[in-house]
Amino acid sequence: MRDLLVIGGGINGAGIARDAAGRGMSVTLVEKDDLAAHTSSASTKLIHGGLRYLENYEFRLVREALQEREVMLRIAPHLVKPLRFVLPHEPGLRPKWMLRLGLFLYDHIGGNRSLPGSKAVDLCATPLGGILRPQFTHGFEYSDCWVDDARLVVLTAMDARERGADIRTRTRCVALERAGDGWRATLESEAGIEVIEARAVANAAGPWVDDIADLATEGRAVDHLRLVKGSHIAVPRIYDGEHAYIFQNRDGRIVFAIPYEREFTLIGTTDKLFTGDRDSVAISQEETQYLCAAASEYFRQPVTPDQVVFTYAGIRPLYEDHAEKNATVTRDYKFVIDAPDGAAPLLSVFGGKITTYRKLAEHALARLSRHIAVPGGKWTESAPLPGGDISADNFPAFLVRVRTRWPWLGDMRSERMARAYGERISVLLDGCDSVESLGREFGAGLSEMELRYLVGHEWARTAEDVLMRRTKLGLHMVKSQKAAVAAALDHMV
Repeated sequence: MRDLLVIGGGINGAGIARDAAGRGMSVTLVEKDDLAAHTSSASTKLIHGGLRYLENYEFRLVREALQEREVMLRIAPHLVKPLRFVLPHEPGLRPKWMLRLGLFLYDHIGGNRSLPGSKAVDLCATPLGGILRPQFTHGFEYSDCWVDDARLVVLTAMDARERGADIRTRTRCVALERAGDGWRATLESEAGIEVIEARAVANAAGPWVDDIADLATEGRAVDHLRLVKGSHIAVPRIYDGEHAYIFQNRDGRIVFAIPYEREFTLIGTTDKLFTGDRDSVAISQEETQYLCAAASEYFRQPVTPDQVVFTYAGIRPLYEDHAEKNATVTRDYKFVIDAPDGAAPLLSVFGGKITTYRKLAEHALARLSRHIAVPGGKWTESAPLPGGDISADNFPAFLVRVRTRWPWLGDMRSERMARAYGERISVLLDGCDSVESLGREFGAGLSEMELRYLVGHEWARTAEDVLMRRTKLGLHMVKSQKAAVAAALDHMV
């Protein structure tokens, strides 16, 4: 019998599996699709405290998120990079004193920080204001971080596996019932049906949390999700520089504009109640127009729907707290334990942010420890994720090392691979001494060697797994190149 069955291969499930495995627990994680196939690959790609949550008085959440921002910079310095945000002041919206006070709190509520603090900026005297409409003359700068969200999930799952966890993608839990002092779970995969037993279940199924809770409790669950869709658009790069913008909207929401994949500006996000097919989530025309209009309120050159190159959308599985507006539903996480009369526990995870997943996992195990034996203590705060052990180097110094050791990679590919794999790049490039030794080139810098690594080490099975989650190279490929990747994978998996 396993100690823990984790259902859900998004960031929360991967984080719980990693933490539990590192404490010596026997863990199985099952995910019905690919890792990060849904919500965890559809974020705004930020590790941040959540500046706007201060308005909702979610001080605990903001404090924890800012502290976790520092942790993530330490344990995943290749994946997480500092990003400077520009917040133009709109005279008709929040007053300057309110923005200044909010940023002061943001600078200090999290305790010690390694990133530069906020400051006021004269947008007329800096290139930061050059692309904005002329009425925006004053603003503020502050710091947060960018992350490759899907890779964060994959690397967290890799670390869980390396610590003994059994990670099973494309495996669906179709039945879940208590049996004796544990759970009996029926799992369905391409290999067929299998029944496993576990002392506890962590339900981290994201938008499917309610389904798993109902499956396990025969419909007794009383806590539920509010599914809120967030959508993003990408347009050809609007401005030079590596800074981002945060714009206030007249409806009280905010919209980000962020440099993305060298060639694009990512704009998002929305808050729409979702009731459709959770496996097929897409942006609506209304949302596209909303994001274009919000950006056009600030950028000198309007953003129009015909400029949109690609879009993505995901569902936030928020705890239903009956807030009047979707934008004010808490982004904090909540645990619900079902363990009647001392029976085997089911812990269901509602909400959460990608920034706080590691802390969420610690708290989840603390809650489970009231019902089952959880060995060991907290350990993930100082343990780097795979590839994150770049010793005393910061990322720029590490990149220099990569380019010195493998100069034939070229500047663009070396930076992309150093970001994606960190120190694990040496595993991927083992035995390679030239571009030719990487094997077939599929386009956009993707080689046969890298493709084989993703299949062998990172659970990649389909072209979408590779091109849209583990790398974003599909954004730079033509249709025939993507088809060639799919064909090659057919022979590898």
